[in-house]
Amino acid sequence: MLAKKFTRREVLERLKRTIAEKKPIIGAGAGAGLIAKCCELAGIDLVILYATGRSRLMGIGTALIGDPNTVVLELAQEILFVVKDTPVIAGIQPTDPTREMDKLLQQYKDLGFSGVINFPSTACLHPYDPLTREILERFGQGITKELKVMKMACDMDLYTMSYVWNPEDSARFAEVCDTVVCHAGWTTGGLAGKYSPKTLEQSAKEVQAMYAAAKEANPDIIVLAHGGPFAEPEDTRYLYEHTDVVGFLGASSIERIPIERAVTNVVKEFKSIPIKRSEGHKT
Repeated sequence: MLAKKFTRREVLERLKRTIAEKKPIIGAGAGAGLIAKCCELAGIDLVILYATGRSRLMGIGTALIGDPNTVVLELAQEILFVVKDTPVIAGIQPTDPTREMDKLLQQYKDLGFSGVINFPSTACLHPYDPLTREILERFGQGITKELKVMKMACDMDLYTMSYVWNPEDSARFAEVCDTVVCHAGWTTGGLAGKYSPKTLEQSAKEVQAMYAAAKEANPDIIVLAHGGPFAEPEDTRYLYEHTDVVGFLGASSIERIPIERAVTNVVKEFKSIPIKRSEGHKT
C-alpha cells in the first residue's frame, strides 16, 4: 500500500488545524525510506522528496546530481511505500525545458504525491544574480515560468509550496500558491553544511520582511521558513519569537545533520567498549 494521497483542501485543513492548536508546521526532506518512516513516526506534517536528498545521503551535502525531476521520480516509490498517513510533497524543477509540465504534474499526482514544491528553483539557484535571472526570464526559464507551473498545479488539485528569497518573489508566489517558504540561505552546520555569514537576528529580519510581503499579497497564505543559521530545533525558538512564520521546513537539518551526529556517536560508543582479552590469548 502506497502513501495516502490527500487533496489540496485536505492538506490545507490539516495544516490549519496544526496552526489552530498553536503548534508549528514541520516539513522534512526525506531522501530515503527510513528517514521518511521515522519522520512520520515523530509526527511530521509534511514529508518532502527533494532531488538533493540523494546528494545529502551520499555525504557530499546539498548538491544537484543528474536531472532533478528524474531523481524524484526514481526515489518516489521508496518514499511513498513507507509513508502511510502524511502528505508527501514532490520537489519539482518547474523550468525544466525538456518536459511538458502538465504531464509531469499528472505523473506526480498519479504516483501518489499530494503536492509539489518548486525545487530546484530559479529563485534558489540565482537569488542574488539579477542578470542571470533576467536572461533566464527572457528564454522562458525564469520566475514567470515557475509561477505558471505552480498555478497549474493548484488547478490540478495539488497542494503547492514555493521557496522565496526576497520580498518581491514572496509577494508574487503568495498570489498563486498555498504556502511560501522564506529561504534564509543554505543550511549551516554538520559535516557538509554551507557557511553562512548571517546571524539569527539578521536572518529573522529578512524572513519577517518576506512574511510581510506574502501576507500583504495574500492574507490567507501560510508562511514557513527554511535554512541559513536555522539549523537546530532550538534555533527555531528564536525564529518563532522574532517572526510571525508558523513553521519550518528542514532538509539538511533533519535528513543530514542528525544522521551524521547519530552514526558518529554510536560508532564511538561501540569502539569505547573494551574486549575481555586480546586476540591470540592462550589460557
